[in-house]
Amino acid sequence: MALNLDKAAVISTTIESILYGFSLFMFGLTVKVLLDRPSSRQINRLLLTVSCLLFIFSTMHMAIDVKRIENGLVTDRDTFPGGPIAFFAQPGEFTFVFKNAVYTAQTLTGDGILIYRCYVVWQSFWVVAFPTVVWFAVLTTGIMAVYSCSLVPLSSSGSVFVKSVGQWIAAFYSLTLAANLVTTCLLAYKIWQLDKRVAHVRQRSRMPIVHIVMDAGALYSMMLISALACFVNESNGQYIVLDMVTPIISITFYMVILRVGMTTARLHSAQGTIHADSLRSHPGNSARQSYHLNPLKVHITQLTEHDRSRSSAEMVADDYTSLEDKGQGSTQAV
Repeated sequence: MALNLDKAAVISTTIESILYGFSLFMFGLTVKVLLDRPSSRQINRLLLTVSCLLFIFSTMHMAIDVKRIENGLVTDRDTFPGGPIAFFAQPGEFTFVFKNAVYTAQTLTGDGILIYRCYVVWQSFWVVAFPTVVWFAVLTTGIMAVYSCSLVPLSSSGSVFVKSVGQWIAAFYSLTLAANLVTTCLLAYKIWQLDKRVAHVRQRSRMPIVHIVMDAGALYSMMLISALACFVNESNGQYIVLDMVTPIISITFYMVILRVGMTTARLHSAQGTIHADSLRSHPGNSARQSYHLNPLKVHITQLTEHDRSRSSAEMVADDYTSLEDKGQGSTQAV
């Protein structure tokens, strides 16, 4: 049984409002994490700006959907040609065009910050060349999708599945999915590679960050795959999935910052506990009373690792958490 568009609109707006509530709560926590840092550390203005932009976009999208429900089911119910079903099916209607422009801007912001992450880790334009080209392709198809929707006359029985509109929307979904998969895998692989390379000279592992990045990428990718599958099959369920994707873009971004922050806090807490227990179990005064201290010759060997990629990975972890100290690239062994 086909899903009516008026039902799809109500369901999608309801689910979106729930997810928006989660994203609103996570946005507040994310801002707190980014601003709550020692006075000696600078605020990460890039992450703070992106967080605010994603919040603004998701808020605008939510407000537009509420307005569409009001227009389609109340205000224009008896005046729009074809009634509520025709209203929600019409891609040329202003609120539909506007909400898709907002969604496109939010997608470009989320994909752009992920590509930036890859560049910071890899420190190579060649590595991010393909994701960057895909990003510009997403920009182009997004603009064309919005533009093609705006060209559909309100007097016609339009649909997003017609070729003139659907080809751009399908390309937009596909390219966004490709950009997300490639950049997520590149980012996770490089952090894993660097963690494996320097595991013998550092105490803390970066593997939790790899897991967090992969989890966020998997969640977003599943939503894009669902949206693309629904659209290719010309299912009205794509309207529901599309409205879910918008807050999930914000949620996945906030989730990475918050989860890495909590992981870092647990690591610092555990290390502090171990250090305190060590001091209690080895009191310095009793040691000096029990043993006569004799001169001791100590040979110090200094091991220094110059690895630009490693320091870049530290920069990414620092950007995500705003809590960890950047690595110095060297250790001393006694």
